[in-house]
Amino acid sequence: MVNYFQGLNLMFSNSLFSSYMDWFHGFNCSLLFGVLVFVFCCFFLLISSLFYFKFKKVEYQFGELMCSVFPTFILLVQMFPSLSILYYYGLMSSESGLSVKVTGHQWYWSYEFSDIPGLEFDSYMKSLDQLDLGDPRLLEVDNRCVLPVNTNIRFCITSSDVIHSWSLSSMSIKLDAMSGILGTLCYNFPMLGVFYGQCSEICGANHSFMPIVVEVTLMDNFKNWCFLLMD
Repeated sequence: MVNYFQGLNLMFSNSLFSSYMDWFHGFNCSLLFGVLVFVFCCFFLLISSLFYFKFKKVEYQFGELMCSVFPTFILLVQMFPSLSILYYYGLMSSESGLSVKVTGHQWYWSYEFSDIPGLEFDSYMKSLDQLDLGDPRLLEVDNRCVLPVNTNIRFCITSSDVIHSWSLSSMSIKLDAMSGILGTLCYNFPMLGVFYGQCSEICGANHSFMPIVVEVTLMDNFKNWCFLLMD
């Protein structure tokens, strides 16, 4: 089936996993479009034929069989790509080289590196008078979450008050942060760069003012950043 919907809504291109998710999203949209066209054609043919009237005695065993086989075939078509994505995600979560605890507050994020004692900080959105040249408005923060490249990282996400959602769309990351519940997410950032996200759960009046900024850098730069932050 031709994937007409790939890249239409989900502009994922920053990792192999996010590219898989983008393709799978487009594949499901194309499959759903094909199903809708098929159902519409069957409905039109049914109305325009004599079989529409109830006084016609027609056996519908074949139709009932197709109504059972056709959905099963659709599920089988969806099963194989979804299992491959789950398998790829399992490779990333097999072992973690770094653990980061992310806590949502009203309305900012706090980060704690569990493997590095004393390394924790809060991340607030920069106001307009704090922005530097080139900083995106309503997306830049005062303290970025700096992470090493090509390292399996385990995120432990929770909340201190209401429900938040730690979302990084360009990496296909989204996990709700709920008070009293510790959600885990494993990920491997394959490329250098600065990636922006936002809380995608309506958590109050300043919901749209708690952005997420993840800066992926080399391991040596990450170690230097840790030393500077802890001094």
